[in-house]
Amino acid sequence: MKLKAISSLLLAAALGLSSAAWAGGSHAGGHGHEGEDIGRPGIAVKVTRTVMVDMVDAMRFTPEKLTVKQGETIRFVVKNSGKLKHEFVLGTEAEHKRHYEQMMKFPEMEHADPNMVTVAPGQTGEVIWQFTKAGKVDFACLHPGHYVAGMKGRIQVAAR
Repeated sequence: MKLKAISSLLLAAALGLSSAAWAGGSHAGGHGHEGEDIGRPGIAVKVTRTVMVDMVDAMRFTPEKLTVKQGETIRFVVKNSGKLKHEFVLGTEAEHKRHYEQMMKFPEMEHADPNMVTVAPGQTGEVIWQFTKAGKVDFACLHPGHYVAGMKGRIQVAAR
């Protein structure tokens, strides 16, 4: 009887821990975008425009500034022209700062969120995003040292 009770407690604890991990994002500390402040994952068939973004080891994006229209679904084709691994992450400045702190603690963490892509040197990745609200959306590379070196940019979302 005690064995059954202990097994039930262990199962409940395991389920509780796993649900907390799911709620926290895809890695330690979590960093999923909070609500729809920056929009939502886009659907490929609804892409209205493709924007090419280049990342270089000088810790810069080209272009660094973009303007999109509210409601637009953009395909970002992100090329890493450098020799270091880089990433393209859409979010708010506050989210980027929190995520960067996590990246400093866990520099090798990998991402699988729809608002970001990690790109190896010489490779290309893609993010499809729908901008649902007017305002600004930031993008950044959050690998240790990159963000503080200025590897960030801004998207102005113009109201309809």
